[in-house]
Amino acid sequence: MSNSSDRAPVADQAEADAWFPSPYSLTQYVSTKTDFDSAEYPNAYKGGKWKILVIATQERYLKMADGKFFSTGNHPVEMLLPVLHLDAAGFEVDIATLSGDPVKLEMWAFPKEDEAVKGIYEKYKEKLRSPLNLHDVWGKGFTKDTPYIGTFIPGGHGVMSGVPNSETVGKILRWGDENQRFLISLCHGPASLLAADIGKPEGSKFIYDGYKITVFPDSLDAGTNVDIGYIPGKMPWYVGERLSKLGVTIVNKSITGETHRDRYLITGDSPLASNNLGKLAANALLEEVAKRQ
Repeated sequence: MSNSSDRAPVADQAEADAWFPSPYSLTQYVSTKTDFDSAEYPNAYKGGKWKILVIATQERYLKMADGKFFSTGNHPVEMLLPVLHLDAAGFEVDIATLSGDPVKLEMWAFPKEDEAVKGIYEKYKEKLRSPLNLHDVWGKGFTKDTPYIGTFIPGGHGVMSGVPNSETVGKILRWGDENQRFLISLCHGPASLLAADIGKPEGSKFIYDGYKITVFPDSLDAGTNVDIGYIPGKMPWYVGERLSKLGVTIVNKSITGETHRDRYLITGDSPLASNNLGKLAANALLEEVAKRQ
């Protein structure tokens, strides 16, 4: 039986030197219920054309600076609450991973008494277990008529493995930028913006240079998250630091549930922003598709 005051990360028996968050850290970060209140969209989309592409992670582990593995994935609240709002707003949701392998979720962060989150999880469980292969999705050809009105990249430290270095993700982000499609992300998910710099046309600038975003603060990953045993050691790199070097401005210094929209980029600071991000994104997309009808 675990001691809730124990700050030592917990061994993951499935992998050598891999670690789950400490019991104490989970008391600080994980709740049995979210702040979800409602998802009512009287003007829900009924056109049948526009869809959402979710780029999730199939990676369970993030290798830390000292070689340990953090047992992670996508944060379930960050994944599911925004999807709940987008779904309620009438948008079909496709879920893909880089390889087409199952989405990995941090189930230790699942809000077990939240009926809304449990319901949307059950609705999308099969898509999470059998996602599309992102390379195949891109391979079908993306044009100005491709029906993805938005791409959603949820957080969880697992997104830092693979997604920021993916040429395919970079191509999708640049396509979205060229065709005025939304990118929605939160917490560590904005690490994916780095992919826009992978394989970009020679001489072109980083497409998010000059943008403002909310993101999980580097200071927490460098300090508190290590101190309380949420992560098993020093991070391999820091999301905010990397993005700042490319001209992105981070507008938050803490995690309060803050969201921010800059043009077609919508971001949130942490799992606390999941519900508000979903509302902001759903309403922005509904406004956009109304213009395009």
